[in-house]
Amino acid sequence: MIDDYGGRAVLATSNLVIAAGLAALALAQDILGLTTAWLILGIGMAIGLYDPAFAALTRLYGLEARASITGITLIAGFASTVGWPASAWFEHAFGWRDACLVWAALNLLLAAPLNWLIIPPAPPLPRRAAAVHETPEAEPPRGAMPILAFYFTATAFVTGAMAAHLPRLLESAGATEAAAIAASTLVGPAQVAARLFEFGLLRAFHPVWSARLAALTHPIGAGLLGLLGPAGVPLFALLHGAGNGLITIAKGTLPLAIFGPAGYGLRNGILSAPARLALSAAPFVFGVLLDRIGALAVLLTAGLSVAASTSLLLLRPQSAPTVASAAND
Repeated sequence: MIDDYGGRAVLATSNLVIAAGLAALALAQDILGLTTAWLILGIGMAIGLYDPAFAALTRLYGLEARASITGITLIAGFASTVGWPASAWFEHAFGWRDACLVWAALNLLLAAPLNWLIIPPAPPLPRRAAAVHETPEAEPPRGAMPILAFYFTATAFVTGAMAAHLPRLLESAGATEAAAIAASTLVGPAQVAARLFEFGLLRAFHPVWSARLAALTHPIGAGLLGLLGPAGVPLFALLHGAGNGLITIAKGTLPLAIFGPAGYGLRNGILSAPARLALSAAPFVFGVLLDRIGALAVLLTAGLSVAASTSLLLLRPQSAPTVASAAND
């Protein structure tokens, strides 16, 4: 739908769906009610978070969307910084059910109108996808879709595992509970710092370079954690956060650079499907592994990250000079 009509209606609708899910969550009385609410929320998030936002920007700006995609991730990097304290205050002041209703009201009364009023209508589709300002690489590398699907699936597993278990992993590596929690708070600032680095220095290069770097920071951090023990805990958190911040940008910019803007939304939807399955499975799988072998469980996420970075060696970064020039423009 975004490929054909632009993102304004889709993103505004996502706020309505998310509000409905939050209202259902507030009213839930049993496991069936909770499951139904989260199914609705899952649909709302799938049509309203990073992937559709990237598609909406690409529909508006074509290959020049890279800077806007990075800008979106910079702003959204502070979502948890605002969201967690606000949720805690709402829960303390009103209870968790009313806290859900407060967020539902914010989606209905603030986010939906902003999406509808601020996002401009999409321009008419070009008569042919190879318009001068929308020319992708001369020819995408053979097998690019499976390669990108593997990269995003492997890195999504790492993201999901760390989001659920980072403090416990750090405790298993020898950190105290307080030190593990303190180190975990470094992930957010590291994400934002890495995105600023991408916006300032890396955008002159093909996105495949930042994607490779993004996947390597986690295993480098794991190596330091193994070598230094508790002293390596903050370094691991910082490196993981930096890589995670860059991977979010790569989800938007790498398919754009390789395939161009034509059909971007559909292509990203296909690529995100296995990644979302990995993201869902990761907390359980990694949790079981953490119970069995402790901090050595990080070998799985480090290995997946190395494999993801290595897979991108099959792509050709030098064949898309138009991306760098568009970013510099």
